[in-house]
Amino acid sequence: MDHYSDDKLLELFHHGNNPNYAFGLLVRKYQEKIYWHIRRLVLDHEDANDIVQEVFIKAWKGLENFRADSGIYTWLYRIATNEALSFLQRKKRRFFIPWQDVENNMLNKIDSDSWFQGNEIQKKLQRAILKLPEKQRVVFNLRYYDEMKYEEMSEVLQTSVGALKASYHHAAKKIEEFVTKD
Repeated sequence: MDHYSDDKLLELFHHGNNPNYAFGLLVRKYQEKIYWHIRRLVLDHEDANDIVQEVFIKAWKGLENFRADSGIYTWLYRIATNEALSFLQRKKRRFFIPWQDVENNMLNKIDSDSWFQGNEIQKKLQRAILKLPEKQRVVFNLRYYDEMKYEEMSEVLQTSVGALKASYHHAAKKIEEFVTKD
């Protein structure tokens, strides 16, 4: 499934006999990456699954008009990032609770979720990432976990490369300070 290039998937979608099949290949190619990107932002498995579904519903609706100005990969990451951040904003508004309480709930997930059952250093890293401002958290996750190039991040987040490098630098410095303090 990964052997299909994005161009070939788009060709199959637009000009093949079965756009559903082509879209299914696209989902299989990117679903896991998109899931983990979202999961690192919202932390909860169920929430991440729900958001992934929304991402691919939006992708299905938008693929017909996709102009390929950017790659499918960056387009999907842009949708995923926006959906995850919107979800967090809705969660905060829905319960009329301050971000601090949402953050505390997410911190508790790190301790109780089996995905975070790593060693104490990994948990400390996750706690440090969660303490970052939203934009720095997204930038750090994209660079550190997804190893995304700044140019791709620029397309996903629609921000300049210079601003992204500064955000990553500040995020890394804050994480280092958090992780190394007792």
